[in-house]
Amino acid sequence: MNLKKAYLLFFATTLSVIALLYGIVPNWFTHTFLSSTTYITTDAAHILRAVTGLYLTLVGWVYYSAITNKHMDATIFVTGLFCGGLGIGRLLSIIVDGVPSPLLVLYVIMEFAIVPIVYLLLNKTSNLSLKHI
Repeated sequence: MNLKKAYLLFFATTLSVIALLYGIVPNWFTHTFLSSTTYITTDAAHILRAVTGLYLTLVGWVYYSAITNKHMDATIFVTGLFCGGLGIGRLLSIIVDGVPSPLLVLYVIMEFAIVPIVYLLLNKTSNLSLKHI
């Protein structure tokens, strides 16, 4: 399996877990991972489930690309754009709103870590296989 395919499969699997945690039972997610003691509003649950739909749509595309080997470079670029955008939005929130729960700080780190990985995958690899590492 080449590195690009491995990256896409890892990305899609990780993002699907995150999406499902947000969206299946939003109150459980906020109580379990965000140190919240209050129930979220219907509007907040609606937003979390909409984000889940957005994430799962991207996950579907990433799995498609990884499995069919079609549009892999474009999909890798989109994952970097997606994570970079999320990271910038979260960084802005940290500046404006303060430091969030530890899990969300971890998300910021993970999102910004994706950007150089995407750069390396697109510019420094060809068909390098995992068995060559």
